[in-house]
Amino acid sequence: MKIQYNRKIYKYPHIYVGMATKNISITEEAYKRLANLRKTNESFSEIILEVVGKKRLSDFFGILSKEGGKELEDNIQMLREKHRKERSGRIMRISEELRS
Repeated sequence: MKIQYNRKIYKYPHIYVGMATKNISITEEAYKRLANLRKTNESFSEIILEVVGKKRLSDFFGILSKEGGKELEDNIQMLREKHRKERSGRIMRISEELRS
């Protein structure tokens, strides 16, 4: 006895295109804070990206007092000069070693 099947077979490929995910461990306190920031249907990834998103330079305008800004600028200039001198010393040392 031969059995015949008159059914059609349909194939539906399922393609999922999504972003890679990573698991992270956070404290209970951190989780609660993130959850409190969460809006309806908002993922934790969206919250994190919003909180730590890119900042514009103008966002930092006024963060330092005039005195604090001047002190920071002076320290930067001092470190640049120190590094310039160290670099010059290294160049001189290497040049002398190459000549001998």
